[in-house]
Amino acid sequence: MVRAAAVLAVLAALSVYYAVSESLFDLGLWGDVAFVGLVLMPAFFSLTWLAVPFWQRAHPTMVPVAILLLFLITLTFELAGLDVAANFAKFAAVTATGFWVLTFFEEVSWVLLVALLIVPVDIYSVFRGPTKVIVEQQQQVFDALSIAFPLPGEHNSAQLGLPDVLFFALFLGATIVFTLRPLLTWVLMTLSFGTTLALAVAFEISGLPALPLLSAAFLLANADLIWRRIRTRRPREPEPE
Repeated sequence: MVRAAAVLAVLAALSVYYAVSESLFDLGLWGDVAFVGLVLMPAFFSLTWLAVPFWQRAHPTMVPVAILLLFLITLTFELAGLDVAANFAKFAAVTATGFWVLTFFEEVSWVLLVALLIVPVDIYSVFRGPTKVIVEQQQQVFDALSIAFPLPGEHNSAQLGLPDVLFFALFLGATIVFTLRPLLTWVLMTLSFGTTLALAVAFEISGLPALPLLSAAFLLANADLIWRRIRTRRPREPEPE
């Protein structure tokens, strides 16, 4: 009950902010960066933290059904022009997908391999591959495939790609399943998004890949424990019935 109430409280606070963000005081460039990276993104990703127990208690067969339902709700909101509601539903759908994907990981070494492989893939995609094409030539598609973080006092927003949200959930879930460091991982991964945003602004780059620093944050928090788990080949904990 406490977690459910916390989720509702965070959603209510974020909904109010999204509704009034354009009428708030303009913080300026670096004020916006600090607000998004240190306040808005942590508030948003606190929902991922709060959702972990619900994922752990969910019956495995129900998770894919919930994901499909959330994506259908997102599509419905998008078609109805309810952008804020679609933003939240999209975030929930992708977060649930990240948790669900983790159920196929039998050992922590698989998570380590993913954390390493997504770095060059994301860098290529953002600077040379499909993400670059979508961002530069198909802005509407990018809007649909990202989470928006409105800037106070402006009709503008910072955006985070859906794969970033998915891997955030996957890595956070892995810290629970393989008994790593959940809280430290959450803090460092959340700050990694704000750091990526700050670097993009500082170097005047329209978009930087967020997964390299996300992976680095996950490994920084857990590298020693992962190494111990790999050496002892500790299997994942069984899913609750």
